[in-house]
Amino acid sequence: MSTSSPQPDSALPRTRPTLRGSFGMSAATHWLATATAQSVLERDGNAFDAAVAAAFVLHVAEPHLNGPGGDLVAVFATAEDPAPRVLAGQGHAPRGATVEHLRAQGMDRVPGAGALAAAVPGAVDSWLWLLARHGTWEVADVLAYAAHYAERGFPVVPQLARTIAAVEGLFREHWTTSYALWMPGGKVPEPNGTLTNPAYAATLRRLAAAGGTTRTDRVEAARTAWTRGFVAEQAAEFAARPHRHSCGCDHAGVITAEDFADFVPATEPAVTAVFRGVTVAKAGLWSQGPVLLQTLGILDHVGDSRIDLSTGLGIHTVTEAMKLAMADREAYYGHLPPDRAASVLERLLDPAYAARRAALITDEASTRLRPGDIGITPFVPPLTVDGEDGEENAAATGGGTAGAGEPTVARNGETRGDTCHLDVVDRWGNIIAATPSGGWLQSSPAIPSLGFALGTRLQMTWLDPAAPSYLTPGRRPRTTLSPTLLLRDGQPVAALGTPGGDQQDQWQLLYLIRTLVHGLDPQEAIDAPAFHTTAVPSSFWPRTWTPAGLVVEERVGGEAVAELRRRGHAVTVSGPWTLGRLSTVTRDPATGELRAAANPRGAQGYAAGR
Repeated sequence: MSTSSPQPDSALPRTRPTLRGSFGMSAATHWLATATAQSVLERDGNAFDAAVAAAFVLHVAEPHLNGPGGDLVAVFATAEDPAPRVLAGQGHAPRGATVEHLRAQGMDRVPGAGALAAAVPGAVDSWLWLLARHGTWEVADVLAYAAHYAERGFPVVPQLARTIAAVEGLFREHWTTSYALWMPGGKVPEPNGTLTNPAYAATLRRLAAAGGTTRTDRVEAARTAWTRGFVAEQAAEFAARPHRHSCGCDHAGVITAEDFADFVPATEPAVTAVFRGVTVAKAGLWSQGPVLLQTLGILDHVGDSRIDLSTGLGIHTVTEAMKLAMADREAYYGHLPPDRAASVLERLLDPAYAARRAALITDEASTRLRPGDIGITPFVPPLTVDGEDGEENAAATGGGTAGAGEPTVARNGETRGDTCHLDVVDRWGNIIAATPSGGWLQSSPAIPSLGFALGTRLQMTWLDPAAPSYLTPGRRPRTTLSPTLLLRDGQPVAALGTPGGDQQDQWQLLYLIRTLVHGLDPQEAIDAPAFHTTAVPSSFWPRTWTPAGLVVEERVGGEAVAELRRRGHAVTVSGPWTLGRLSTVTRDPATGELRAAANPRGAQGYAAGR
């Protein structure tokens, strides 16, 4: 670790330029998705056509980070209507996913792997819904990119190979369909090799050929084939077969074909707050999006000099503010009835409440989970300290071989999880930030006829009825997926997001502080050293936390690390380029200038445009 003082953020070199143009910009966590989105724009598709095509490519190229059996959250605005909307592609709990059923199976929490943790898949139907309502392309043309890579092969990024290696024993002994799909020839694929997924290619071809007389009819026919046709039937039949779960026991899933049909993609108004003259738009309390709004509200009561992220004081102050907002997440967030959700949000985003929370920040790190008083009894989750298993703790906090910001996968299939992200803006002013996730190849056994696994998002629910994110059939689990749209004077000016589970809004917070407060350009802000707190119960099984935990990239410098430790933070120093996978696209409504930037960490994320 360097012992020198860190450079001010504004003096740090950029790894790449911030791209500039006026035709269209795309950015994503994998270069194949970025190239796909840009290809669609070049062929006169709009931002929504491009996003849908790129998302299906991510199912193929990053199967350890998302899949067709997963979910998505997007925030978007159209050229005709600049009001930010949220696409809620987060599936709900199946009818049979009850607390009583899980307790009868001997469980005290939802498992982290296996079909009992499967929410109804929401990603594919939601992407197709978006294509039908706001896109212009034929469904067959949109799906052709992903089908090509699934048939002809896609590159095995190093983390994909490591993920498969981590669950090799599970695949060999228990999940034999996953073994057949992801270990061709009986071997873990080599990093930078090539894999194919012919079963998923065939699924895509069947969706594209579902029929219909008009473009919209053909998209709707593909949706029906997914929710009420061969996909729903085959997925439910396979999930009903007992298979190994992360608890070490064999159980059957409860999801049915009728559960697939119950899912309906939904859009809703974004939740917003203003910070430094910019409106920040997020998904609601069923996500963790309001955490970012709460933290920005707290920091509005803190001087700019105290949030200089190149200093130990700045890192400390921002960390303590985020810990307060995350404590409220545990206490109050969930898929609540609309009237109750509106009331809770009004209280949490009240500037007077934010001021009271800001007053709790001292010069020392807090070691307690401190939800605020909003006139509602807070839920306090079980506080199980991470670290009894040193290897698991290191991996979970960024110091282990699994790597921060990537899925942490134990040999039994336990997944703390991660995801993908994409952003697109076109020359007409359509703009979208989308975070697809779930359905990881390590979530549950691969469905051999379909080429993908179901997700495990229900692990983010509790079996305690006092919890706002209580497991309830028909309700969404509280997801970590949290893309962002920015507006100025009512006009969209940026779309951004990152993978990272509980870190998603933490890493986006750093970007907003660096761009809106300290004036860095997008690529400078993405490249600057990152950090995040682990002093909050994880959203992923087994739901542990690290009191006062703080993970920082080595580049913050030894002086800052020493100061943070003096202030009481339990600091883990990760590699110099390990935290965050953020990307963004921007638009200047006055000039039409477009910009884009993407994360260099891991050598996967790229931006493109002209």
